[in-house]
Amino acid sequence: MKRSRSSNAWLREHVSDSYVQRARAEGYRSRAAYKLLQIDDRDHLLRPGDLVVDLGASPGGWSQVVAKRQQGRGRVIAVDMLAMEPLPGVVFLPGDFRQQEVLDRLQELLQEQRPGLVLSDMSPNISGISLCDQAQGMHLSELALDFARQWLQPDGCLLVKVFQGQGFDDFLVQMRLHFRLVCLRKPDASRDRSPEVYLLGRGLKA
Repeated sequence: MKRSRSSNAWLREHVSDSYVQRARAEGYRSRAAYKLLQIDDRDHLLRPGDLVVDLGASPGGWSQVVAKRQQGRGRVIAVDMLAMEPLPGVVFLPGDFRQQEVLDRLQELLQEQRPGLVLSDMSPNISGISLCDQAQGMHLSELALDFARQWLQPDGCLLVKVFQGQGFDDFLVQMRLHFRLVCLRKPDASRDRSPEVYLLGRGLKA
């Protein structure tokens, strides 16, 4: 079946993308790795010895960054409904984070240890219906926040992808209710036309 003009245009842009080329040259699994690298360079999120939970991890670019920067002094649990090739120092939990069964298995893997950092780069399967896609994206962000509220260390951080649009302002209010400091980040590696931004919450409020 022939590709559409739009898919051909996306493929050309993807192949010529400087971050795609860098990822291939530097051994990262996806261009998304540079989003976390750039945020961490600014905010210093990755601390040696921390347990890090990576939600929506596949193909593993963010988990790869965490494992490299921790240099074996920490633990990474990656969760995704899509398959992910093994990574040294990373425990992969396959499954849909929206399902209670997967959340229960994640809690077992935590072994009652509280993570110092929760990462969420989760995205919905895009349907092309903007209101539906936005609602699903916000739901994933809310699930990440709920998990972080229950499990983060008191001085821990949540970095969560959020799509600007309906529900964004309400979610920002919720972040500010539960964290002492909330910052918005749009790393250079995030495409300008994308509505995605990252909210960073630091320090859970009592």
